[in-house]
Amino acid sequence: MSPTRSQAQRDAVTVEIAFAVVTGALLGGLVFLLCAAPVLWGPVPASWHGSWVMVAAVLAGAVGALRVVRVLWRRGQPNHPGRTSPHS
Repeated sequence: MSPTRSQAQRDAVTVEIAFAVVTGALLGGLVFLLCAAPVLWGPVPASWHGSWVMVAAVLAGAVGALRVVRVLWRRGQPNHPGRTSPHS
């Protein structure tokens, strides 16, 4: 069984999760805007608009989810150079 976490440790985990979600959403939104921009301002045929936006949304969702997973995975790994550790 693991020892009980202190309030500071629980707060640190909460902040890390919020950071992961916010940066994932921002990165996903940026990817969507970059991928969907040709539909608004470019020479994309009208018949491709729906498919183009759908691909942009799927790609943006995947990038955002990958960002969240990467940040949270990195959080669970011990001994990060340059980062403080509760064990140091």
